[in-house]
Amino acid sequence: MFDFLYHKNTAKQRYDLQDVQEPQLLRDLYPYNHVPRIAFDDSFILPRPPEQIFITDTTFRDGQQAMPPFTVNQIADIYEYMHRLGGHSGLIRQSEFFLYSDKDRKAVEACLEKGHRYPEITGWIRANKDDLKLVKDMGLKETGMLTSVSDYHIFLKLGKTRQQAMEDYLELVEAALDWDIIPRCHFEDITRADIYGFCIPYAQRLMELSQQKGLPVKIRLCDTMGYGVPYPGSALPRSVAKIVRAFTHEAKVPPEALEWHGHNDFHKAFINGTTAWLYGCSAVNSTLFGIGERTGNAPLEALVIEYISLTSDDDAAYTPVITELARYFHKNLGAEIPANYPFAGRDFNATSAGIHVDGLMKNEEIYNIFDTEQILHRSIPIIISDKTGKAGVAYWINHYLDLSDDQKVDKRHPAVGKIYEKIRKSYNQGRTTNFSHEEMEQLVRRYLPELFSSSFDQLKELAHRVLQKIIQDLAAEPEMASHDIDRINSKMQEFLKEYPFIQYMYITDINGYLLTWNVSNIEDLSKYQQVDPGTNLSDREWFILPVKTGKLHITDFYKSHFTGKLCLTASIPVFSEHDEILAILGADIRFDELVKIQEDFAFEQNLLSK
Repeated sequence: MFDFLYHKNTAKQRYDLQDVQEPQLLRDLYPYNHVPRIAFDDSFILPRPPEQIFITDTTFRDGQQAMPPFTVNQIADIYEYMHRLGGHSGLIRQSEFFLYSDKDRKAVEACLEKGHRYPEITGWIRANKDDLKLVKDMGLKETGMLTSVSDYHIFLKLGKTRQQAMEDYLELVEAALDWDIIPRCHFEDITRADIYGFCIPYAQRLMELSQQKGLPVKIRLCDTMGYGVPYPGSALPRSVAKIVRAFTHEAKVPPEALEWHGHNDFHKAFINGTTAWLYGCSAVNSTLFGIGERTGNAPLEALVIEYISLTSDDDAAYTPVITELARYFHKNLGAEIPANYPFAGRDFNATSAGIHVDGLMKNEEIYNIFDTEQILHRSIPIIISDKTGKAGVAYWINHYLDLSDDQKVDKRHPAVGKIYEKIRKSYNQGRTTNFSHEEMEQLVRRYLPELFSSSFDQLKELAHRVLQKIIQDLAAEPEMASHDIDRINSKMQEFLKEYPFIQYMYITDINGYLLTWNVSNIEDLSKYQQVDPGTNLSDREWFILPVKTGKLHITDFYKSHFTGKLCLTASIPVFSEHDEILAILGADIRFDELVKIQEDFAFEQNLLSK
């Protein structure tokens, strides 16, 4: 009852902009040559969660700034994972994207084509109309826009007064509303800003514009430097609770139009986000695994688990996707998630004291935070110590290598016995520390080498990763489906100049008759002249399988008939506009070229990001 009256009878004070002549840098809180201070004012407010809380994502904007650039395909894959994790329920409500480069826009298009309602795709722009036009051209319904609010940014970065900054921001917001675009104003550096001298007057003007135009205007509270604190009784501008309450109570910002975006410079990104939820902010912005510039952001997957803890809504998220994402980041992005990272690290549910198999069989709840097998599809790993028996060694091998049922080893396997004896001998000779996963892997590689992929397998996988995108793009070029030999040759030569590690490229018609071919190295020309256009190659593996499957095919390594060198072939169908196979495009790569690519990881990443 009192809660109802509070919301209906809140104060309606109008706050005026305080257009100071000099920047207020709050040196009592932020003495640059000392650790920042936290002030308390003996004023306490109670939590008041909004009717609904949800998560927003900035993995593809803020998160990407801390990693090598994602490819378009990687962005589309991760977006799909996020939809499966919490998009089906709207828990993961939105994801924001850059719009500046062709690649940025292709990524947006690739995600839009999936047709998912959530996460809704939104833009991110600087505070200028040229950027806003990008949002309009992409047909997005909402965009974030950078509207910095602290005097550090307004005076020292933008070189403006508060009045000038506010007028510029409001002009851009009006332009967005006139184009029926929902503006999400990012109050950059909120925890060093004058809350009642600039932020609330600005927010009140935004709410007035929202009412006039009949469209929502949203506000993101950006704790850019991670200065926010969750402590009861702490003072503005560092108190997360009081910032949120000022916007919902004084500026009349609807909770569903308010969002918290925090950084982790002081280890508080996650707790500040959940504090914002509890005190009236519906949305908390995040990134997968907390990636982001400097120290990162609130981890999206942690907020998913916290949401379920707060609401008891287990169906809002399909949590095993957290494990799938961790594996994707490791395998496809080369991201090293710390082994003890909550919910996703390799050993997050292991104990350094060691849980041996007998203990697991008795009652795993003693050491496990929840049923990680059910909730995350993660069984409990064990740490190899002097107490580990053969059953523990077998369990470690099966768990660490994630072996399928037909691959799993038993404690009676001879190789398990040999590994166990090595471990026992080490402790008998005085070892006092646990075996690391790296040490165990070396032992398993020695005694069970068949469980690991060979160097050839790894190079073949690398060839698939490198070639998949670039060969698909070439096969989709209209010249390749034209049957015009001159046009095909011109496009092939252009392609081979850009990717000279491909030594030989050719195309056949649907019946396997060679149409034309090209080489990247002029010195190889005479070696390939043995096969004339018109030769039938329909009995080759690289021709048969793409015709049968309609997909890219990579052969095993073989000795080239032309050069005598070890190589492999990648081949892919060329389709008509009606999705009929017209031709087969093939490309040969020498073994030594693949080794060079493997050694030059930066070069590989450059290829994959094109």
